[in-house]
Amino acid sequence: MNALVMDAGLQAQAPTRAAGAQMATTTPFLDVRGITVRFGGLTAVNNLSFQVAQGTVHALIGPNGAGKSTTFNCISRYYQPTEGAIVLDGVDVSRARPHQMAGMGVARTFQNLELFGELSVYENVLLGCHSHSARGPRALLRRATGETRDLVDSLIERVGLSHDRDTVARELDFGHQKLLELARALALKPRLLLLDEPAAGLRNRDIESLDHLLSDLARRDGITVLLVEHVMQLVMSISDRITVMSFGEKIAEGTPAEIGRNERVIEAYLGKGAANE
Repeated sequence: MNALVMDAGLQAQAPTRAAGAQMATTTPFLDVRGITVRFGGLTAVNNLSFQVAQGTVHALIGPNGAGKSTTFNCISRYYQPTEGAIVLDGVDVSRARPHQMAGMGVARTFQNLELFGELSVYENVLLGCHSHSARGPRALLRRATGETRDLVDSLIERVGLSHDRDTVARELDFGHQKLLELARALALKPRLLLLDEPAAGLRNRDIESLDHLLSDLARRDGITVLLVEHVMQLVMSISDRITVMSFGEKIAEGTPAEIGRNERVIEAYLGKGAANE
């Protein structure tokens, strides 16, 4: 990560998200309990635990190779932890399948886009509705209900892609493809939204819009948001809590203000001695 970007983000003021934080329940909505992930002789994640309160924005950050995406893949059930447990809303989902997680209200975006490049923006978001529709994907594309069409158009507008509604997905720039993937994830009507680098490729004004949107999803819609992100200005602005990883382990956790002055975090990003400069 660019040291200047990280440093600027760490110096940002803590967000005024007290209202959203107060709405959170005392029982964690997502509870990651001591997960370890090994690939052969490599330990990618080591005894990682953290909790995410309902209706809050929680960031998972760390230098490249820290184990963030591996953790995401465990939570969304694409990877199986070697040890530990993942509990969602009081239910142990450590052995659940990805499609079962979607049925429980978990949606995610990917660092590498998973869009249908030959389909339009509208069609991509429409396909995201299949999990709560009586129609299958093919039937949805042929004949969606008026309620479903209205939902899709509202989501496209909400992420700022109304002018691109009929544009083929592969013709969008990378940043707008990321917004499209977010709209498709929201079409699942999630309770937990996992976002893998949602600000990648976005221009400054789009990042500001994303800031407002994610805060609104948590505050107004009650969606619990867990994100991996390298744009630290966004992380420090919208997060209620931040978990920091380095070399597969948790090295710090707290509010943005606490993380911004944590010497171990600064050292992990900027190198030894940076915390004292």
